[in-house]
Amino acid sequence: MQHVSQASATTPDAEPAPPEPRAFSEVKGWFSAYDQVLFDWFLTRQNEARSPGSPGDILELGAFMGKSAIFLAQYLREGEEFTICDLFDSPAPDDFNLAEMKDSYPTLTRRGFETNYLAFHPALPTVIQAPTAVVADRVRPGSCRFVHVDASHLHEHVVQDIASSRTVAAPDAVVVFDDYRSAHCPGVAAAVWAAVATGGLRVIAVSASKLYATWGDPAPHQAALLGWLEGRTDLWHGVDVVAGNPLVRIGDEGVTAPAAPRLLRPPAEPAAAPAPAPEPPAPKPARWRRLAKDLLPPLVTRAIVARSRRRA
Repeated sequence: MQHVSQASATTPDAEPAPPEPRAFSEVKGWFSAYDQVLFDWFLTRQNEARSPGSPGDILELGAFMGKSAIFLAQYLREGEEFTICDLFDSPAPDDFNLAEMKDSYPTLTRRGFETNYLAFHPALPTVIQAPTAVVADRVRPGSCRFVHVDASHLHEHVVQDIASSRTVAAPDAVVVFDDYRSAHCPGVAAAVWAAVATGGLRVIAVSASKLYATWGDPAPHQAALLGWLEGRTDLWHGVDVVAGNPLVRIGDEGVTAPAAPRLLRPPAEPAAAPAPAPEPPAPKPARWRRLAKDLLPPLVTRAIVARSRRRA
């Protein structure tokens, strides 16, 4: 079930509406095919294994233009809530965050997100347009089975997001951190690996872009994941030990993304070009001309034609 909170009312109509995407691939964002495959595996496994009534909400911190949110919403079950928290085009809480927004997300707007999301889903999720620090007070503790953290890259904000994920996560929830190893986001790496080393965060697996973890026991996740990976040739994998615990490394070997979310209103087929008008039939030659052409030598025929024109 998806809900629209009071905070998720659309922006004034005076703002020009952005164009709707004509396909999922047109939604701006960074979401690799192999991370889509991994999201699909974790979420499908949860949907197949969880009993009715167990904690099952989904939370995303940092939505940008909605690419991963559109993808995540496909896995909601009846009665579950999907919450998005992002500043969008609200004022940043401090100068460092303001500089980050101007540098990394100059085109981010709430209306752009909503337009993209509503092209694929009939209703908006619960949207909290505020700094992610408010999440622990706005989302029920222990209610989320899947948390995707892709908000600010500033170290102190990521530390807060990690703490919030622990508060809202169910015991066996999957918590995913983006940019955990990107060269332009050292604050994310410092915060995430510190939580792994000393904060109780347990890594399940890592891809080139995202770290998949849990605040509970990673062993059941890893055993199922390794069994699934053994049968694939489009993903490579290995097992490392970090801070005394195993983690699965996963890489791309030409994997194909899952079926893309479908548009609610597929674009109309372009109108067929009108058929060209038929050429008018050539006038039939006079009967005597046809006979002359068939029976007389060319020289005589030309003489008769010339004489007829002089008399006309």
